[in-house]
Amino acid sequence: MKDTAHHDERIARMSFASVYPHYVTKVVKKGRTEDELLEVISWLTGYSSEEIQRHIEGKTTFEQFFAEAKMNEYAHLITGVICGYRVEGITNPLTLNVRYLDKLVDELAKGKAMGKILRKPKEA
Repeated sequence: MKDTAHHDERIARMSFASVYPHYVTKVVKKGRTEDELLEVISWLTGYSSEEIQRHIEGKTTFEQFFAEAKMNEYAHLITGVICGYRVEGITNPLTLNVRYLDKLVDELAKGKAMGKILRKPKEA
């Protein structure tokens, strides 16, 4: 696997507020709503809509955003390729969390059912 240290550092410094409008544009353009986007972000991070808004207004970096998050216990079920990287192969925890979020936003924009986006383990 190629060295992604520079890429990981860039992601850590990027502000959540700078990327959030792009997420909104992407999902709304495909017929989804900002409320659905907030639901997806809340599922992944444990943040309420108000807490997400606080991070946007505070221009929180992705590093800060995910440091305070209570990641969903089923986030590890998010798999596939996003931004040219296989999610399962990402070793940097912060980059992995950001790519989890990117993958969920992508699935939402592609029209995937909310029940499938918000992963749950298969019943035994």
